[in-house]
Amino acid sequence: MVVLASTPAVDHIPLLRSPDPGDYFSGMPVVDLSGPGAPRAIADACERFGFFKLVNHGVPADTMDRLESEAVRFFSLPQADKDRSGPAYPFGYGSKRIGLNGDMGWLEYLLLAVDSASLSGACAVPSCALFRAALNEYIAAVRKVAVRVMEAMAEGLGIAAVDALSGMVTAEGSDQVFRVNHYPPCHALQGLGCSATGFGEHTDPQLISVLRSNGTSGLQSRSRTGSGCPCPRTATPSSSTSATRCSADQREVQEREAQGGGQQPKV
Repeated sequence: MVVLASTPAVDHIPLLRSPDPGDYFSGMPVVDLSGPGAPRAIADACERFGFFKLVNHGVPADTMDRLESEAVRFFSLPQADKDRSGPAYPFGYGSKRIGLNGDMGWLEYLLLAVDSASLSGACAVPSCALFRAALNEYIAAVRKVAVRVMEAMAEGLGIAAVDALSGMVTAEGSDQVFRVNHYPPCHALQGLGCSATGFGEHTDPQLISVLRSNGTSGLQSRSRTGSGCPCPRTATPSSSTSATRCSADQREVQEREAQGGGQQPKV
């Protein structure tokens, strides 16, 4: 099974200094998807940084809240019940162990297959009908956002065919996955000024990644200089914000997530 019989020692997982309240990258580009300047702003953000914060994207607040509530309910289940949804090879529930290369992180997660604008029929996880309905509603909404972003990017780059990039996402058989990460508190590190790495430094292989994080800090993106740029968290979970990473230079979109000791669980 992906989940170990006993909690792995913290020293098997890289530790990071806990971020200070004001310790974040103040230069994070913010793009208003509803504004007329979105195409140029997206193209500029991708060229300079490879990531940006998206506002006014149109995903309804209740759609996001419903999914988060169902995700919290799933991760609150007894461990034995969650284990029945794993292992995540390739899709399903996983804990601590990430992928097949021995990577470890202080998190548990669901890795799900997406077919068009909903969960793949071949993906039996999760089995709860309410959770699947919330996932499908959210996936469909975010897929529309991804298409709008890529159409705006094409316009910002002066590409004549508006679907030159978005067509790669909407095409039959395009590679799409959906991940729900949960970062539980690491009680062993509380008060020590450090945090266990949640989802370690990596590079996404997809053309575009759209993330939503709640009010817990920890998300970092890698700058052109190679340093980590802590992304500012939302003071309260917001229906108007989303982090989007889209760049041909994948060195720019590596990230590290650190789970802060003593903070609330993060989904």
